[in-house]
Amino acid sequence: MARKVSIGYQEFDDMIRGNLFYIDKTGFIKEWWDRRDKVTLITRPRRFGKTLTMDMVRKFFSIEHPENRELFQELNIWKDPYYQEIQGKYPVISLSFSDIKENSYPQVRKKICEVIVDLYNYFYFLTEGALLNPREKEYFYQISSEMEDSEASIALRRLSGYLYKYYGKKVIILLDEYDTPMLEAYEREYWEELATFTRSLFNATFKNNPYLERAIMTGVTRVSKESIFSDLNNLKVITTTSEEYGDCFGFTEEEVFAALDEYGLSHKKQEVKNWYDGFTFGNHTDIYNPWSITNFLDTGKLQPYWANTSSNHLADVLIREGSKDIKIDFENLLLGKNIITQIDEQIVYDQLSERESAIWSLFLASGYLKVEKVDFLEESGRTFYSLSLTNKEVRIMFENMIHGWFADYDSNYNDFVKALLQEDLKAMNLYMNRVAAVTFSFFDTGRKASLRGQPERFYHGFILGLIVELEDRYQITSNRESGFGRYDVILEPKKPEDKAIIMEFKVQDTTDEKNLSETAQAALQQIEEQKYETVLTSKGIPSDKIRKYGFAFCGKKVFIGAGK
Repeated sequence: MARKVSIGYQEFDDMIRGNLFYIDKTGFIKEWWDRRDKVTLITRPRRFGKTLTMDMVRKFFSIEHPENRELFQELNIWKDPYYQEIQGKYPVISLSFSDIKENSYPQVRKKICEVIVDLYNYFYFLTEGALLNPREKEYFYQISSEMEDSEASIALRRLSGYLYKYYGKKVIILLDEYDTPMLEAYEREYWEELATFTRSLFNATFKNNPYLERAIMTGVTRVSKESIFSDLNNLKVITTTSEEYGDCFGFTEEEVFAALDEYGLSHKKQEVKNWYDGFTFGNHTDIYNPWSITNFLDTGKLQPYWANTSSNHLADVLIREGSKDIKIDFENLLLGKNIITQIDEQIVYDQLSERESAIWSLFLASGYLKVEKVDFLEESGRTFYSLSLTNKEVRIMFENMIHGWFADYDSNYNDFVKALLQEDLKAMNLYMNRVAAVTFSFFDTGRKASLRGQPERFYHGFILGLIVELEDRYQITSNRESGFGRYDVILEPKKPEDKAIIMEFKVQDTTDEKNLSETAQAALQQIEEQKYETVLTSKGIPSDKIRKYGFAFCGKKVFIGAGK
């Protein structure tokens, strides 16, 4: 009989004692312990089993609960007698920043302090008897959400010392989702304050802590060493491109297919692969999203489960406000193509609005992209990555995101698309101006003043909308070589009865062009002079089935002219 599938469990003991669906990942304990790294930082996308793994480690090593021994007796880790001996032999400090998503620095600082207060309350038994001297007890009692930075920064180190006194053993410290507050800090622009506070806390806890046996930190991203890890020279960092722990998070294809067999879903293997496969960790390929797989086993329905579990707001902002080049690369990704870029896995948040590679690095860490190929150029010493969208679920997530861009003016946008297909130039001008009036600033709100005022941000965002709306009917490309130049947008019909469309976008040059009509004519002239229709006629599309439009922009005003 198949095990019960339950959604949302993050407590290891509940899953084992309840005989719930669980894939044995206790091999992680052995791999981590055998490596003997002092502090290990592991980054994986959200909903990839990080929290469950951390709870598993806590339940395995915790000296407080010897009864946990029974949890592991049927699992792989118990096959090694050495691990039977060390099970339940260490004090463990376990904390999580997963719920710290505050609007301001004072709020997030208070929340972190409250997490520390909860730990002190959990270990309140340490104050009983004469183990702690009066000064130590006084400090213990003074721990609060309002404590000074100097007190907060050393609170975990001092707690480690108290546990060492009590048990005579150094502590294991587990910090889950360490970067959640930092992602919020970047979005809400209090990054520098939080980085300073966090740097002091981490330095005292993970470096200058004589009572630390070992530690694990998990998160989605590797925040740059200069930001918060500048003093941690004992940190072993594991990212999505690292070979270590490659099959410890997420489900392998063998594990997924065995689960599908268990639940009578063997006939769905290929569909499940298309939807949820695609993650790569080091040289481990065909890693599946565990959250989506578990939900699919529960419902039997193919849906975008993982993509809908939390906000994708940062990804939304970075693409929407990104440069023309960012949007063009994203167009290629949506169309099933690869992009070539360098990757810096040390995320520098201040660079997200300046460096394209920083954005793609964040997307790779977040699980939105996968590595298809790696090329190392020996002469330059640089490494280039070929990246694509991870799977169907991710593509649908981004398509829904783009739909959301136009949600507030969906009627005008849809009416423009209808007018375009019906060759109604008057209606095209009417609805395009309505869309531009509302959305121009929406696409053109870069954090830095120097990045604002770029109409390319608007019309390439507009193109992304076209790709989503018309992908079933047209093959859409933009800014590609054709004839003697480059066109802005070509819509190549997938059905012979539909007409092809060429669009050229131009910003008005007020020194040479008196009005937008002249700018539109200049755009149409460029279509003719550069022979943009060559790419279409070479595929057998006759000239009389090609429509040409020049789009002229001046601020939020648009004029569309039609060519012959």
